[in-house]
Amino acid sequence: MKLFGSSGTRGVVGDGLTPEFVLRVAKAAGTVWDEERAVVARDTRTTGEMLANAATSGLESVGVDVDRLGPTPTPAAVRYAGKNGRPGIVVTASHNPSEYNGVKLVGADGVELAVEDLERIENHVLGEEFSNASWDTVGESTAIDTANREYVTDLLNSVDREAIAAADLTVVVDPGHGAGALTSPTFFRELGCDVVTVNANPDGHFPGRQSEPVEPNLRDLKSLVSAADADLGIAHDGDADRAVFVDERGEFISGEASLAALAAAELEPSDAAVAAVNVSQRLVDVCEAIGADLELTPIGSTNIITRIRELKADCVRVPIAGEGNGGIFFPEHWLVRDGAYVGARFLELVADRPASDVIEPYTDYENVRVNIGYETEAELDAMLEAARQYAEAADAEPNTKDGYRLDYGDAWVLVRPSGTEPKVRVYAEAGDPSRADDLASDAAASLRDARDAAAE
Repeated sequence: MKLFGSSGTRGVVGDGLTPEFVLRVAKAAGTVWDEERAVVARDTRTTGEMLANAATSGLESVGVDVDRLGPTPTPAAVRYAGKNGRPGIVVTASHNPSEYNGVKLVGADGVELAVEDLERIENHVLGEEFSNASWDTVGESTAIDTANREYVTDLLNSVDREAIAAADLTVVVDPGHGAGALTSPTFFRELGCDVVTVNANPDGHFPGRQSEPVEPNLRDLKSLVSAADADLGIAHDGDADRAVFVDERGEFISGEASLAALAAAELEPSDAAVAAVNVSQRLVDVCEAIGADLELTPIGSTNIITRIRELKADCVRVPIAGEGNGGIFFPEHWLVRDGAYVGARFLELVADRPASDVIEPYTDYENVRVNIGYETEAELDAMLEAARQYAEAADAEPNTKDGYRLDYGDAWVLVRPSGTEPKVRVYAEAGDPSRADDLASDAAASLRDARDAAAE
């Protein structure tokens, strides 16, 4: 696909992502959906209202009425769409910096669109094939102010509220100024937790920290967990479809470790877990120990959702799926990444023992990620060619499902272009931290050399 990547389409607003583009996507989506009503929601970014206006106009211009939810976490918007049987457009750039925004498309079943559906809409965008309505049949919009409250109520009814409340937990919530600020503090308080917040005012400038909930951005959360003597810290990205954690000692918990811990509590023999090709050995170990299958996909929620649906169609139980970035699916609850729900499911584990004990069995691996930016397509092509040559020269058989993954038995390294940013990412993992660093550094060095040569 040219327009839609691993999780919708994103870009810097005004430089690749414009209101005109969003309008065309909305017109194409409304044309393909052929529905009477659709949903438009957004996160807290400063450009969100402008682009949501464009999406609403696009839908109305092809005769679709619009329910406008305003600032809403993606899982709340998805829930509203599915409960009401209406497809939707969520204006969000998820974890990307504040200058970015994007579009995520959701079906009337409350699930992000599969690849084949996105391709149909993309073809209409590129071909400018729109079912424009006449002046007297254009759509109308209605403001909806209940979606966030209904989402919180649904969450409260979906987790072990009594066990969490009985544990008398203190939780620090860091929504990163994103849409989760409108729901997560309320949700965790109503679960019976003593809640302390940081970066909890909705603000699309992200003044307190960058949107991506990675360890360098969570210094305030780590400090506050320690200062408040809290049991857990929970951080979201901009649209609150991720949750990453800080333990009771104020130490960051890798997303790979929390995914493994949640999977170990959820999987049974003959189940399947679905993960992306950058899967940690932690999850591999859990699946092997339980006797569950592990299905790998290209990186991105769209690809994971597509594989989950295929397995469910074959009557395979998939109780958990996701990536080590905090984006986890519990498909039997809802086929969406939901940061608040994931946070509550992790609290169910913490209700029995400290967070550090929960993840202790999954701390034997070290993960390294290196991002290498580029400015031109020539630089990207040069780096991808360097990645190909690096993989072919390696003493391991490349897995080319998504980029180049090399498994060495005691370690692995993956090189792939980002689906959402102008970067090539290098991932590495090993039990020995120096081994992971060396693998990532070697691969990254070859890519940088190729990029710099192409830039001359």
